[in-house]
Amino acid sequence: MMSKTIDFSKYSSIKVGGALSVRVIDTPEAMGDFDSHAELRIVGYGNNLLVSPDAKNIAILGEQYDYIHDLGDVIEAGGFVSARKLYAYFRDANLGGLEFLSALPGSLGGLVKMNAGMKAYEIKNILHSVCVDGEWQAIEDLPMGYRNSGIDGVIFAARFKKITGFDESLREVFASMRVSHPKKPSCGSCFKNPPGDFAGRLLEAVGLKGYRNGGIGFSSEHANFLVNLGKGRFEEAISLIDLAKKRVFEAYGKHLEEEVVIIR
Repeated sequence: MMSKTIDFSKYSSIKVGGALSVRVIDTPEAMGDFDSHAELRIVGYGNNLLVSPDAKNIAILGEQYDYIHDLGDVIEAGGFVSARKLYAYFRDANLGGLEFLSALPGSLGGLVKMNAGMKAYEIKNILHSVCVDGEWQAIEDLPMGYRNSGIDGVIFAARFKKITGFDESLREVFASMRVSHPKKPSCGSCFKNPPGDFAGRLLEAVGLKGYRNGGIGFSSEHANFLVNLGKGRFEEAISLIDLAKKRVFEAYGKHLEEEVVIIR
């Protein structure tokens, strides 16, 4: 199996981490080269990730999974396709359902893995089926929920329903949702919104909006965004995440669950 070196202090969206050897998966069969007792972590384009400088068993899909095919009834896309590329394809083909990708970064595999979306718009609403560890599974058989697909394996590809009619007006709607998002390197939303509340509101209420720990802080623009303020370290980010969970639970009795994926 091929491998490559990725410096996550440059590659990841939050610019935290170090240079690590990452294995490249060219086929589902290649996963057999990994220790069966180890957890395989796919990093995609490094968005919404916090990667430890000591992380192990990291992999990335090969470039042959960067494809989009029209299969007649469905559109199939490889797991390494970027959100930008998939959005542009649906726009140019006058297909609806993925307009929200205009405002989201990442790879298809990561987007499906976390059931990415904005407000009521989620990727599960247009998914037809997903290729997990080389086997196709219908959307009805997957336990997809809020910011979670329930998928444990590697997502090699996905198929989407074809809905005629790209809604251009939605682009402005999604762009307006991102006006308050910080411009500094970030992993996006740090925590999922708990039922009936907003993580950003809770973090601001416990005094963490604009709070920093060394080179990492919660944005002064949006409390639920973890940002790199300059030479931020993995340990600083983890410490701040733990502090946030502790303060919110002590003040409101609510457990914050990370939306950011932490790879140790």
